[in-house]
Amino acid sequence: MNTLIASAILLALFISLRITTKTIEKIGISRSVSPFRIKYITKTLSLSLIVFYLILLVTFLGIEYSQISIFLSSLFAVLGVALFAQWSILSNITASLIIFFGFPYRVGDQIQVVDKDDDIRGVIVEIALFHVLIKRGDDLITYPNTLILQKAVIKKTDESQRLDKKK
Repeated sequence: MNTLIASAILLALFISLRITTKTIEKIGISRSVSPFRIKYITKTLSLSLIVFYLILLVTFLGIEYSQISIFLSSLFAVLGVALFAQWSILSNITASLIIFFGFPYRVGDQIQVVDKDDDIRGVIVEIALFHVLIKRGDDLITYPNTLILQKAVIKKTDESQRLDKKK
């Protein structure tokens, strides 16, 4: 019986991975996202699915908590310290997923990030796992994903660029 359950869970994992990969590729292609971005978003979500199904497998196989409690507590302690120490990295990865599925800007768009100290204007060159690269003249600005979600961003259209020049 355990073999049947394990096989069913592994089959569900395989099917979920295929569906996730195809869906992300379809969304990415329809939004003209770079293949590099599609690849790392796919890998990130695939890793999450693998962890989820691994936990599911361990639960259904009936492995007793006492058998794995020391391992899990050690693992979570290390992960907790690592993630707390690198909270900004984790939040940038999360922001990257949000940007992939809901970001209204694409590579090549002219944008302005509104900041109280210094507005950043330029063209989006790349949207990576941790940051967005913005080209301004000869400069290349690395802007963290979390900040670009928190700040007001103006997408410059041809008309808005003309209005800026009139000012």
